[in-house]
Amino acid sequence: MLLQQTRVAQALPYYERFLTRFPTVQALARAPLPHVLKVWEGAGYYGRARRLHQAAREVVAEHAGRLPRSSAELQRLPGVGPYIARAIASLAFDEDVIAVEANGLRVAARWSLERGDPRGTPVRRRLEGVLTRRRSRARPGAYNEAVMELGETVCRPVRPRCGSCPVARSCRAYRELDDPGTIPRRRPRGARPHVVAAVAIVERDGRWLVQRRAPGGLLGGLWEFPGGKVEAGETAEVACRREVLEETGVRIGALEPLGVVHHAYSHFSVELHLFRGRLRGRGVRGKRSDLRWLTPTEFARLPRPVATAKAVATLARHDATTAASRPG
Repeated sequence: MLLQQTRVAQALPYYERFLTRFPTVQALARAPLPHVLKVWEGAGYYGRARRLHQAAREVVAEHAGRLPRSSAELQRLPGVGPYIARAIASLAFDEDVIAVEANGLRVAARWSLERGDPRGTPVRRRLEGVLTRRRSRARPGAYNEAVMELGETVCRPVRPRCGSCPVARSCRAYRELDDPGTIPRRRPRGARPHVVAAVAIVERDGRWLVQRRAPGGLLGGLWEFPGGKVEAGETAEVACRREVLEETGVRIGALEPLGVVHHAYSHFSVELHLFRGRLRGRGVRGKRSDLRWLTPTEFARLPRPVATAKAVATLARHDATTAASRPG
C-alpha cells in the first residue's frame, strides 16, 4: 500500500513505524481509524490508510484473520487493485501472475523498444505480454521483485545506469539508442497548481479551535486549523475572517500575523498565511463532532496534515522569538 505512490527509501520509516504500532492484521482491525491515520501521518495519500484499515477489518471478519492467497480473492479487498493483488499473490504465495507497475512497464518498454505511451491500454497490454513471455514460472515472486528492483535502482526514469544493468545485452533500447532514457515516451507535465490560503489559530483559555476535514477527498479525516482559499481581490486577513466564519460560525477579534507556511503536495503547492486571533462572541453554537477546542498537547495526538504541523512549528518559533526580544 505504501509503495503505490512512494519510493522505497521514503516509505521505509513509515513502514517500520506502522508495523511497530500494528504488528498483526488483528491489531490493525481493532484500532480506531483516527489512530491509524495518526501513525500514517506524513506518508500522504491518506485514502491508502483508510482502505488498508477497511481491508484489515474485512480479513478478520470474513477470512478468519488470514490473507487470501489468490490474486482474484485479494482484489476483492478494499484498496487492492490488480497490481497489489498480483504482487502479493506472487511474492507471498508463488502464484504465477505478472505484477505490472510503473517500474516494470518502463523496463519492458526499453527491452522491447516500445515507443508508445505506456499509459495507453494497447501499449500497456503489449508490455504486459513482454513481461509474461520472459517470466520465470518456477519463481514468479522473485521475477516480479527483480523487475521492480531493476526499474527502481538501475533502469531509472532519467539517466538509467545501463553500465550496471545485468540484462543490458537483452535490451533493444541499450543496443539501438544513444540514450535509452528516451524510452518510454513521456508527456510534458503541466504546471503544478499553486493555492494561496489563510488559516487562524483561534485561542480561548489555552485551547485552540480545530476542525476535522470531511472523510472523503484530500486529507480526509485529518484535523486542522479553520481557514481556506484566498479569493481574487481579498487580502489574506479578510479571507481568514471570512473562511473561519463560514466554516465554524465563529467571529474573531484582531488578527496577529504569524508568518507563511509553504508546502508541496503531489498535485499542487500551498502558501498558507497563518494568523492568531481571539474568540469574539459566544463561539461555536450547538454540538458539532467536526469542531473541538483542544490544548496543543491534545491536538498533537490527532492525525494532522503536514502543513498544519508546520503551522504549529511556525507559531512556536514566533512566540520564542517574541519572548527572546523582550527586555529583561
